[in-house]
Amino acid sequence: MNQVFLDAALEAGDAIMTVYENGIEVSYKDDASPVTVADEKAEEIILCHLNKAFPDIPVVAEESVAAGRVPDISGSSFFLVDPLDGTKEFINKREDFTVNIALIEDGAPVAGIVYAPAKGVAYRTTQGGAEKLDVSDGKVAGSAAIACRTKGKELVAVASRSHNSPETEAFMQEIGVTDFTSVGSSLKFCIVAEGLADVYPRFGRTMEWDTAAGDAVLRAAGGMTYRTDNAIFVYGKINQDSDSDFANPFFVGWGSKTDLN
Repeated sequence: MNQVFLDAALEAGDAIMTVYENGIEVSYKDDASPVTVADEKAEEIILCHLNKAFPDIPVVAEESVAAGRVPDISGSSFFLVDPLDGTKEFINKREDFTVNIALIEDGAPVAGIVYAPAKGVAYRTTQGGAEKLDVSDGKVAGSAAIACRTKGKELVAVASRSHNSPETEAFMQEIGVTDFTSVGSSLKFCIVAEGLADVYPRFGRTMEWDTAAGDAVLRAAGGMTYRTDNAIFVYGKINQDSDSDFANPFFVGWGSKTDLN
């Protein structure tokens, strides 16, 4: 499965970069969020890879859901795909956009890849943990195992560049954050997974395809994601009274499971 995820992400990344380098035309979905042809091309590529390799596992993909194509996920396993997370970063010619593919089993993200094609870096789960890949010309040029760090005296947070909120600021102050970095897209999970930060609080609306791949990498690296009531964050949230299918509550991703406050 890891190889299928990698092949799909790299090919999707190539398609995204072609658009990135040759002009970006933006349109808007019904919820007023931006979408580009890069989102659509990348999703088509990823779906092709997943459907060919795993025809019996349903795929919940952002643009497909926006078009009304929502599969039955009543079984224990399904894929979550965000073909281009950080569309605003992409449109503004920043590099913090990612391709995201994850496998969910019994509500937990058990495998995933986050690929940032403009940065030439990917993060993914492995058999025994997580790793960071250096990517050059669409091919893996090197890899290294990564792991979350143990919280020290100074607490470093990573927060959203485009979607920070007063609640996030208040939480960081409450837990004693001494420094924080602003980054776009699912790379925030990966920075914690790599041991460069301790916590990623998100007090703003996200969808499951935004978070699943990065969350999978974080958990594989030794971290955990929790809701604000300290319950473990789960996936496959449908028929919700308070929000739409696959919408996430606020959450906090910790670099060490023992760091839960």
